[in-house]
Amino acid sequence: MVKAARVPEPVMFSAINVTPFIDVMLVLLIVMILSMPIATHKIPIDLPAGPGPVVEQQPHQLGIDKGGALFWDGRAIADAELPGLLAMMQRDTASVLHMNTDPEARYARFDGVLAVVKRAGVERLGFVGNRPLPD
Repeated sequence: MVKAARVPEPVMFSAINVTPFIDVMLVLLIVMILSMPIATHKIPIDLPAGPGPVVEQQPHQLGIDKGGALFWDGRAIADAELPGLLAMMQRDTASVLHMNTDPEARYARFDGVLAVVKRAGVERLGFVGNRPLPD
């Protein structure tokens, strides 16, 4: 004779599964640990403390054409003249230098000229948009 086995009815499990909660918390902890150094990193920049006197001064223009020739305030100059002109510009503390490079100029040439400007100690430097120099 065959006896039927009685299978107990499933009982509802009333406990909360915390494994997904722990996984999410660990991911958030890792994200916080990775983002904290980025948020606390500081770069020292000298910014003006407040509105100072407005000095209307024509900035010096340093141009590089597509052939790599240098222009200082519209006149062609040799590479050897640039450090002297930059040193003369640095004597006036309010002077500003604007660099205007032709978009077709080689990047290596621009990088070399920018290195000369940096070595001269120019702190007030601006870059003019990418448009060709007038002929």
